[in-house]
Amino acid sequence: MDNISQKIKIFLEKYEINKPDMVYLVAFSGGYDSMCLLWALKNLTNNKIVAIHLNHCWRGKESDFEEKNCENFCKKNNIEFYSEKLPENVPKTETAARDARYEFFKKCAEKFGSTVVFTAHNKNDNAETLIYRICKGTGVSGLQGIAPVRDIFYRPLLDISRDEIEVFCREHKLKPNNDSSNKDIKYKRNYIRSRIIPELSNICDNVEDSLNSLSEVAKEETQIVQEYVNLILDKITQDGKIKTKKFLKLSESLQKRIIYNMFINNNIDYDRKKITGIWEFIKSASHLKSGKTCSLTKDLWVFASDKYIEVINKKNNRSHSSVNILKEGTYETDDWTFKIEKFTEKTDKYPKDSDNVAYVDLSDVVIDYQIRHRKDGDIIQPLGCFGSQKLKKYLNGKKIPNHEKDNLFFLAEGNEILWAINLGISDKIKTKDKPTHKLTFYERRKNGY
Repeated sequence: MDNISQKIKIFLEKYEINKPDMVYLVAFSGGYDSMCLLWALKNLTNNKIVAIHLNHCWRGKESDFEEKNCENFCKKNNIEFYSEKLPENVPKTETAARDARYEFFKKCAEKFGSTVVFTAHNKNDNAETLIYRICKGTGVSGLQGIAPVRDIFYRPLLDISRDEIEVFCREHKLKPNNDSSNKDIKYKRNYIRSRIIPELSNICDNVEDSLNSLSEVAKEETQIVQEYVNLILDKITQDGKIKTKKFLKLSESLQKRIIYNMFINNNIDYDRKKITGIWEFIKSASHLKSGKTCSLTKDLWVFASDKYIEVINKKNNRSHSSVNILKEGTYETDDWTFKIEKFTEKTDKYPKDSDNVAYVDLSDVVIDYQIRHRKDGDIIQPLGCFGSQKLKKYLNGKKIPNHEKDNLFFLAEGNEILWAINLGISDKIKTKDKPTHKLTFYERRKNGY
């Protein structure tokens, strides 16, 4: 077995993606790197392999020729091939093209039911990435370079040089595409490859190896720092939320490192300016009871208040479905359990408004309720009040942040809220003499039931 195939085999075993039922997708431009990877995987495994190709259409007939060359190679070698053309409205920039490629890869993963997408980044790519990140000022963490695994993307050639890959292709008589745009130095990575690295080679022999060694050192240093950060997070976090007062007692450097984690954990591109911007936002919102939100991406936001800090996903807001409660008993969904049961004991000790239990008086009523989230037009008569008010006003009075309001659960009768769970009961079901029923609500997602 040749050296490249042996390293790929070790990679598959290390990350436990050598299972025979896995579908392998290979990002296939038809260049030296991706053709080497596709050929090696084809001859190394018996897994189903799909070569996926995105035609950027930026070089006219040349782009179409390369797509056809990829298709012909796959037909000749009995490899499934799938391609699409990049939409015309995508800007012709490196960043836009990269984003479009990865969206295409994710769409293909869904289409073919795969959790493994291989990209052919190599040792030289990693060295070029480090130089680019040094210029961008991404710090020690950025010097870790290209990750061998990120989400569904796997990069088994990172320890292999471009020279080795070219030798492999010649030995196996492969005929890769030769993308003419790789020589265009208006693209930053091409400029680094053709101008910067040759200049650095005048200072240091084997500059790519030196840069990759720097990448390994940065990984080790970052791991040490992260272990310390995790210990701190354990002390200042509760239910996945960072306690604001404890966060503000940390050093400025540690605060910014925790913000950096927010970007990394959510696969969001970052730079020093973005991290500083979120840090300044958190400080400005840290005295607000209702809190504020600041956008990270289209759907991800940072929420900060005087109590806690968290990253929220606006796509995850709950639907407005409801479950009918028509008699005493236990009701369950995947997310929660609700019990309504008779309560005949006399008690002087009642649950707090914030508890998940309520003692109520349901005498002389027909049980016809729903457990649901809020809806437009909902009203509530707060305990101790003579009149009703809009639920929105009630929640504002409870200082509930806007992004949490749609996640709350309510016991409702039509548009009348009888129990705002963990917030308080309506005056209409308060106990006059002694409770007739006990209500209990367990939310599994929050409480782990």
